[in-house]
Amino acid sequence: MEYIYPAVFHTNEDGSFTITFPDLPGCVSEGKSLGNALHMAQDALKQYMACMEELGESIPAATRADKIAVGAGEYISLTRAETRDVRAVRRTVSIPQWMDEQAIQGGLSLSRILQDALSERFTRA
Repeated sequence: MEYIYPAVFHTNEDGSFTITFPDLPGCVSEGKSLGNALHMAQDALKQYMACMEELGESIPAATRADKIAVGAGEYISLTRAETRDVRAVRRTVSIPQWMDEQAIQGGLSLSRILQDALSERFTRA
């Protein structure tokens, strides 16, 4: 799922940033620089929404950015995050007998090996 929410960036005295999401109570992050803060805001939103999805919580609507009041040293930036469905699914796969025997002898998890290989392939794509 794709989510876009307004984030309030508060500039701290030391030049770092504190990020809050008015529509998502408890979704807070910090960044040492503006670039880091933007990355941290996206990461916080992604984790928060993934948790809400996993718990079956209702997802609140995002408030329009022009409807949010900000104070001195604050500004609003829209933050985008995408979550993936991480529920396990069963798939039937075939491998040669000798590979199965070696995997059993080595105490290997075929599911883990397949997930790791697919993750690596999708990362390179």
